[in-house]
Amino acid sequence: MNRPTDTHNFVQATSATGTTEGYMPGFGNDFETEALPGALPQGMNSPQKCNYGLYGEQLSGTAFTANPPERTWCYRIRPSVKHSHRYEKIDLSYWKSAPCVDPDVISLGQYRWDAVPHSDEGLTWLTGMRTMTTAGDVNTQVGMATHIYLVTQSMEDDYFFSADSEMLVVPQEGRLRFATELGIIDVEPKEIAILPRGLVYRVEVLEGPCRGFVCENYGQKFELPGRGPIGANCMANPRDFKAPIAAFEDRDAPSTVTVKWCGQFHTTKIGHSPLDVVAWHGNYVPYKYDLRTYCPVGAILFDHPDPSIFTVLTAPSGQPGTANIDFVLFRERWMVAENTFRPPWYHKNIMSELMGNIYGQYDAKPQGFVPGGMSLHNMMLPHGPDKNAFEGASNSNLGPEKLDNTMSFMFETRFPQHLTGFAATEAPLQDDYIDCWEDIEKKFDGTPGKK
Repeated sequence: MNRPTDTHNFVQATSATGTTEGYMPGFGNDFETEALPGALPQGMNSPQKCNYGLYGEQLSGTAFTANPPERTWCYRIRPSVKHSHRYEKIDLSYWKSAPCVDPDVISLGQYRWDAVPHSDEGLTWLTGMRTMTTAGDVNTQVGMATHIYLVTQSMEDDYFFSADSEMLVVPQEGRLRFATELGIIDVEPKEIAILPRGLVYRVEVLEGPCRGFVCENYGQKFELPGRGPIGANCMANPRDFKAPIAAFEDRDAPSTVTVKWCGQFHTTKIGHSPLDVVAWHGNYVPYKYDLRTYCPVGAILFDHPDPSIFTVLTAPSGQPGTANIDFVLFRERWMVAENTFRPPWYHKNIMSELMGNIYGQYDAKPQGFVPGGMSLHNMMLPHGPDKNAFEGASNSNLGPEKLDNTMSFMFETRFPQHLTGFAATEAPLQDDYIDCWEDIEKKFDGTPGKK
């Protein structure tokens, strides 16, 4: 296993207002941080000469005229034009982008997979990505893709950025480090990382093997959902999202930068590390978030609310009330609703639902939905509890009950999700999953008043 960043000469900010263990709190904040004193200009963005001989450069995540604009000013050893040279196209055959419709694959159906197993092959963040589903169109910047990552090796003098997408990373096993232009983010299971479009980073293994899920968001970036009558508290609180403090490498070494652009991959060769931002300020930044700080809300008298109350982050589609992507979390919680069927009810939905299990059991499918596994219920296809879950919930004692040892999530999108060839033929598909509803019984009795 390759060693993490102790092999490199990272210089990191030693202090910054409001930092906690190398991070700054707050989602959507306008941050400022510097790894060398005086490296960050004050009162202006683009001075005639920057301190330390740095170059000023803006990274924009929105059009200049967007309101509010999302941008970060970087003060770096070399401008990014020095991190880009002639490009050579490469093939990462397991990483697919939408539209990706295999005529030999049937995406219409209810599907479930066991955890994709590790192999003896050494895999990096790039070579270990396995696309399961795609939706929308990467070229028109709508939709998403879902991936499984299998990582056993750190990227050494290799760097990556996606011009196509924002990346939401959900670890399930192992610990990863994202050494980015704006600082260092370490993540482990029960945490997530959000990596903006256009940000350069290197992925390193802190503890492996590593496996997890990725939602590649082609559309508008993730934001906190509107809370409506819920008000200011609970769900995901902005203060629990952590942005990194400034850290940089001043290192000359032959290096490779891989770029994902319109679904294709290209490499360029440079002679130094591109992680050379000494100071920065702005609101277009990577984050980490601890899922254990998510406070679910729910019914405290009767009925089962829509799962939208469990939304951690949402990526708008431009159509009000209909997301490009929702990231939804089902974690430990108390259930107290009276005279109520408490698990998720049977339903058909215009949204397509891809779920992943981080650990434990999911209440609607207590058997077969394993940690590291996934399920897909595509748009307008019925799904819901299996027989055992239905019978148990229909006949249980409805006292207060703690749903414990469980953490699953959902990537929900307004677009149909198409299976890749890997998902259909190589990933460990549970062929008998559709049979989990086979033994549901007809209970109808026309006797008046009988339940």
